[in-house]
Amino acid sequence: MNTTRTLARLGALTLLAAAALGASAQEAQIRKNLAERLPNLPKIDEVTRTPVPGLWEVRIGNDVMYSDDKGDHLIQGQIVDTRSRTNLTEQRLNKLSAIDFASLPLKDAVVIKQGNGARKLAVFVDPNCGYCKRFEKDLAGVKDVTVYTFLYPILGPDSDAKSKAIWCAKDPGKAWRDWMLNGVTPPRVMGTGCDDAALERNVAFGKKHRVQGTPALVFEDGTRIPGAVSGAEVEKQLAESARKS
Repeated sequence: MNTTRTLARLGALTLLAAAALGASAQEAQIRKNLAERLPNLPKIDEVTRTPVPGLWEVRIGNDVMYSDDKGDHLIQGQIVDTRSRTNLTEQRLNKLSAIDFASLPLKDAVVIKQGNGARKLAVFVDPNCGYCKRFEKDLAGVKDVTVYTFLYPILGPDSDAKSKAIWCAKDPGKAWRDWMLNGVTPPRVMGTGCDDAALERNVAFGKKHRVQGTPALVFEDGTRIPGAVSGAEVEKQLAESARKS
């Protein structure tokens, strides 16, 4: 009886090993064929099976495409599980773009506390971004949240100048809200006593994590949302993040 069980286990292990070798060989073939046939394709970071038979995910950074098991065809698009009505591609991209909240350099952010500030939200923003101004109005109405505003001047020289003026203001949080909500130009930076290197660090951090537009929101559970969303959507995600934690 024990011998039968042992043989069965060995057989199962053999099948698993064979499957792993087969998967490894297919992955290698996909990598090889795509690299040879599409020399301008960026370096492939990962090749993994998808739930769809014969279809493989090809990950390049935080972008995903799909290939057949030989690398003969490369597909750009989305996979939707029609049974659960789940967009598997969107789900995967959300996971890839997530930022660990603990990794955020909070000392380089303008901190604004609303209500008791119990919940946390980080936002990458450019002071000349129209969508950011619209978002800021909605965000101002969200209760009991601490907002970490990372000045992210990527739209041009004036964005950098305004960001420096806001960061170096006596009350950066007030200067930020005055500009974004009321159009009050932040006071000019006088002298050289202010250390504005935080702005350079913010841009470097954002580029590292591929923050390509503003606003970009990061919640405590790592969820990242690009673009302006409503206050109701922020509230919903804050509640979801609290539930996960």
